[in-house]
Amino acid sequence: MNIFDRLEARKGDITKESVDAIVNAANESLLGGGGVDGAIHRAAGPALLEECRTIGKCPTGEARISKGYHLPARFVIHTVGPIYKGRPENRTQLVACYTNSLSLAKEYGLQTVAFPAVSCGVYGYPIVDACKIAVDTCVNFLNDNELPAKVIYVLFSEEMLDHYTRYLNQF
Repeated sequence: MNIFDRLEARKGDITKESVDAIVNAANESLLGGGGVDGAIHRAAGPALLEECRTIGKCPTGEARISKGYHLPARFVIHTVGPIYKGRPENRTQLVACYTNSLSLAKEYGLQTVAFPAVSCGVYGYPIVDACKIAVDTCVNFLNDNELPAKVIYVLFSEEMLDHYTRYLNQF
C-alpha cells in the first residue's frame, strides 16, 4: 500500500468523525478552551472534563489520551501545540505534537486517527508551514509503523483544505 493511501484531507467537524481517536488541539491545562478544544469538550460532555482533571497538565509538544465519551470517536488524544513566535523551537514542538499523538495511537492499537490543523487557530501558526510539518511528520511516522492505518486531516475551512490537498497532491 502506498503511504499516501493512508492519508486523507477533508473539510468537516472533527467532533463528528467516526474514528478510533480524534486529536484535540488542547491547552496545557487540558480543561477546555476555545476553538477545536472547546468544541470537543462540548460534544464529549462533562465526563471528558472530569477525566482531564485526573490526567493533569500536558506540556507543549506532548500528548495524553482520554476516552471519547459522547463523541463518535472512542478516544481523544490531547496535544498542546506551540504558540507561534517564528522561533525554531516552534517547528520542533509542532513535530512533537504529531509524533507523540501518533505514538499514543500506535500504543493503543488504534487504526484511524483524525487531526485538526494543530496550532493554526488562535495559536497563530502559518497554515502553509503547519501543513508541511503535519504531513511530513505523519509520512515519516507511517513509513516506520503499521499503526495507525489511516490518518485523516479534518479541516475547518476551504482555505485550509486547499493547502493540505495541494501539498498531498505534490506526492
